[in-house]
Amino acid sequence: MDNTTSTQILLASRPAGWPSEENFEVRTVELPAMADGQVRVRNEFISVDPYMRGRMNDTRSYVAPYQIGERIAGGAVGRVVASAAQQLPVGTLVTHQHGWSDTVQAAAETFTPVPEIPGVPSSLRLHMMGMTGLTAWVGLTVVAGMKEGDTVFISGAAGAVGTAAGQIARLLGAKRVIGSAGSPEKVELLTQKYGYDAAFNYKDGDVAGQLAAMAPEGIDVFFDNVGGEHLEAALGAFNDGGRAALCGAISSYNTTQAPVGPRNMANLITRGLKLQGFTLSNYLQHAPEFGQRMGQWFTEGKIAYDETIVDGIENTVEAFIAMMQGANTGKMLVRI
Repeated sequence: MDNTTSTQILLASRPAGWPSEENFEVRTVELPAMADGQVRVRNEFISVDPYMRGRMNDTRSYVAPYQIGERIAGGAVGRVVASAAQQLPVGTLVTHQHGWSDTVQAAAETFTPVPEIPGVPSSLRLHMMGMTGLTAWVGLTVVAGMKEGDTVFISGAAGAVGTAAGQIARLLGAKRVIGSAGSPEKVELLTQKYGYDAAFNYKDGDVAGQLAAMAPEGIDVFFDNVGGEHLEAALGAFNDGGRAALCGAISSYNTTQAPVGPRNMANLITRGLKLQGFTLSNYLQHAPEFGQRMGQWFTEGKIAYDETIVDGIENTVEAFIAMMQGANTGKMLVRI
């Protein structure tokens, strides 16, 4: 293991439609001598996430786009292997947003030390016990205001956020939890492992019809990771006063034409619905409460999870594209 060099994945060009290997560059660089206050971290896992596709476009969003020739930033967890900062000694487990590289060197303030929990792999800090789980918690409890007895529909339910959201909804007392996924195997996983009362394969078509069959009394909360046809279906299934937390719209991330909006937006008026988009950066104050609740649920054995792991920094782009195509169950990670 060489901790004096860093292999990094850079954005070489902006994708038009689906990203490809040609849009990225793999580069290995020598790391300079550490300055006071810096640490060097060897990553254990790095995250590939749907939102990264949006940052590859040079358009206005809630966060600045990636720049050509710069490393892809994002979540990672690793261990300090060299330190010139007293607060982060060698051996400390940390999370950070420096992204796609095997080794990173930067100011200690840009890393967050995290406690190690016996029997809990460090990778969980990038999903169920990290930003992914917090996203699910915030969307359900803060944005959508889920209440005990609500019927909850979650799109993209077999992904990292969806598997967290379904379990949290169940633990918070949802009357019925319904999910959509992209294969029969994932549908079965949702009902057999993740506590969903019902689930359907959206690739079978007629999302609205399938949802209506599984929620004959309507839905109260919609947690949306997909957008498009799923959002239209939810608008049709909502009970009066329904609430939606709009977390993602992966169905349109790789389109080259403007997507067609839902055709039943008038239901917002006639049923008194609330649709609210959110990004996690505006809700980080809820992290302590989430951490306490999720830690308790883990201790009590109430949380299940799946990881789809690709080995090797050189395979990061392959993992990212596969995740965008729905190849993952649970969280997609790259193990260094």
